Amino acid sequence: MTQAQILQHITQDTLIGEIVEQHPEVIETLLSYGVHCIGCHVSPYEPLGDGFRSHGLSEDEIQGAIRKLNEMVLKSSSPSTSNGSLSSTAATVHVTDKAAAKIKETCQSNHKQALRISVKPGGCSGFSYAMELDDQADEQDVVIVEKGVSVYIDQASMAKLNGATVDYVESLQASGFKISNPEASHSCGCGKSFG
Repeated sequence: MTQAQILQHITQDTLIGEIVEQHPEVIETLLSYGVHCIGCHVSPYEPLGDGFRSHGLSEDEIQGAIRKLNEMVLKSSSPSTSNGSLSSTAATVHVTDKAAAKIKETCQSNHKQALRISVKPGGCSGFSYAMELDDQADEQDVVIVEKGVSVYIDQASMAKLNGATVDYVESLQASGFKISNPEASHSCGCGKSFG
């Protein structure tokens, strides 16, 4: 895809749901323009221009917002290897000793190979973490091997997790994996959502 094609990828006619699904890296920018309905039942079917207008943006502001969104799409595709994917040598996610022990224990008891971490659009702050056990990495996954365990992360999620630390915490209220993420500008009280 050429730079001109990327710059025209998001238009006023692009559906909000399609943007959120294909380019989760722009959710925070949509939120900054007042489009807080990215997870509502209407947004998957609403064109971006209509969404911006219903939130009070002028035509000039809409054009500026679309330009900014397209620049973000271009920027998110730039830290890559020659085939367009994030280099696993450039990507870092750290696993604490406690998390590694819990991943190993859980994988062994469930006959799985790795913990898969992904970032999904939604949650109270714009994005939420999802975790599951998996047997095989996909072709486009970044595979982190640390302290004897494997973590699979898809390319889009890795862009939001690069530099994060996965820990395992036990408390009276709840036990589970906790992600300390330097890419998150803020997080909500539930600890499962960030922006």
